[in-house]
Amino acid sequence: MNGELLIVNGKQLRGSCEKSLQTDGGKERNVAWIRMVDEEEAQGKLAELYKRLTEPWGGVDNIMKIHSLNVPSLVGHFELYKTLMRGRSPLSRVQREMIAVVVSAINRCKY
Repeated sequence: MNGELLIVNGKQLRGSCEKSLQTDGGKERNVAWIRMVDEEEAQGKLAELYKRLTEPWGGVDNIMKIHSLNVPSLVGHFELYKTLMRGRSPLSRVQREMIAVVVSAINRCKY
């Protein structure tokens, strides 16, 4: 990862997988960064998976793209997601989505 460029909130950062940056409030915090293959760069099996995973907004969610360097990991993540969100359960799909939204909000995650 050394030498790769990362831009976060308009700041250019180089180096390792963990970055430190100043937030709008002036506090410094660490940000994890994982190299991802973008849709237009994907080839072979990854490109096929990206076609299946493309969302209505026209792209693949970053939560899936973080697995782009390890296609079996991407497949596993998607299968887990499908099972949890669409598999047999005493909870309705709406209830599962509501739980996911609450957990994401508590974790300050945009997903």
